[in-house]
Amino acid sequence: QVQLVESGGGLVQPGGSLRLSCAASTSFLSIDTMGWYRQAPGKQRELVATLAGGGITNYAASVKGRFTISSGVAKNTLYLQMNSLKHEDTAVYYCKAKKFGNNYWGQGTQVTVSS
Repeated sequence: QVQLVESGGGLVQPGGSLRLSCAASTSFLSIDTMGWYRQAPGKQRELVATLAGGGITNYAASVKGRFTISSGVAKNTLYLQMNSLKHEDTAVYYCKAKKFGNNYWGQGTQVTVSS
């Protein structure tokens, strides 16, 4: 079992930045893949970025070059640095951990990009 708690969401103007955090109840060393997903109103949940063993990252085309996924030194916190935010980045952002084939989700944090 993996518990995940996201934080860092909020209201930001277009072009601004936010950093999301996801605190996990266990070290990432025991987790296969960590990732950030988002769900906008009326849309399906979509992948934003993933971080796998060895530091391999993967990004959605819509955020590549603007968002950066990383883990903390303690290896139990996942971050998503979001720069140059756009209106279309508005969504609830979820942290996900995959361990032994099981998926674990956090409760989500709202990001609203608006002027």
